[in-house]
Amino acid sequence: MRRVHNFSAGPAALPLAVLEQAKADLPDYHGIGSTILEVSHRGPVFDNVIEQAKADLRELLGLDEQFEVLFLQGGAQTQFVHVPINLAARKPGGYVVTGYWSNLAEREAAKLASTHIIASTKTDGFTHIPAFDTWTMEQELAYVHIATNETIDGVEFHELPDLPADLPLIGDMSSTLLSRPIDVNKYGLIYAGAQKNIGPAGLTLVLVKRELLKRCDSKLPNMFSYAIQAAKDSMYNTPPTFSIYLAGLVFKWLLTQGGLTAMAQINQRKAQNLYKCIDASSLYNNSVAISARSWMNVPFTLIDPNLNERFLEQALARDLVGLKGHKSIGGMRASLYNAVAPESVDALIAFMQEFEHKA
Repeated sequence: MRRVHNFSAGPAALPLAVLEQAKADLPDYHGIGSTILEVSHRGPVFDNVIEQAKADLRELLGLDEQFEVLFLQGGAQTQFVHVPINLAARKPGGYVVTGYWSNLAEREAAKLASTHIIASTKTDGFTHIPAFDTWTMEQELAYVHIATNETIDGVEFHELPDLPADLPLIGDMSSTLLSRPIDVNKYGLIYAGAQKNIGPAGLTLVLVKRELLKRCDSKLPNMFSYAIQAAKDSMYNTPPTFSIYLAGLVFKWLLTQGGLTAMAQINQRKAQNLYKCIDASSLYNNSVAISARSWMNVPFTLIDPNLNERFLEQALARDLVGLKGHKSIGGMRASLYNAVAPESVDALIAFMQEFEHKA
């Protein structure tokens, strides 16, 4: 069986053990005579699947009962709108703009609610995290929104601000959730598209403190209301059942790997090794401040852009895929999510060093 070294930013690599378990469960799931794709989301078989997934996720994150776990659809970009319409009825939402996605989150929110940019590194080219003492928070805010990791720009929060107890922190954690332990109690709400570290595309995970559900306007359409989705256990309508099932397998896999502490050690080492290769090179460059470098997404450029196509062609010949940078900034990008094995990163580093030697 051929498996490439997959550095795609998302949909991204899934653990081989998860894929093999899914294969074993098709076409007859646990002897029921059908696949998990074909059973009712309101029946006992799928009820066991979703409840076990929730339990395993709570164990991984140390998530207590003050949080609701919602399995939703629409991708993380839908949450750009759901957050303000649910939580910012009377006060503006505060936004920290550190890259492409947090910038878009603020722009989308501003279409339907009042927003206030409390800090931005746009004029600096999104290369660092703004110092907390520069955040302008004089006015009353409904919440503070951050993208904990910018997948395109490769900028990541490695520390969090201390906010007042009544000012919830909202985290777009699409590319970092489950890659390491986090202090969930620092957040009022976390959302994440699944297609990085959680599972396949089609599922969006929302973790929200129950006290925030009181803010949800009863006049909101039911599908847009966190309160309604929580009251209906994520099944106001038919949820993405197969994506939830696969996410549940990923949660199980993470537990067998030693949980998020073990994953953090692996992920940090993968990133450090790749950055070490880039920093020692005269061909490759990463412009992000060292203190803000992402563990998950490593963008880099070649000193001579004319070498880009040759680099990608030769990488592909070595089964190194998904390395082309986002169209908004070009260059290269290696995404190092949980399912990207250290051996894959070693293979990429060896290729980069060989390519530079021959260039």
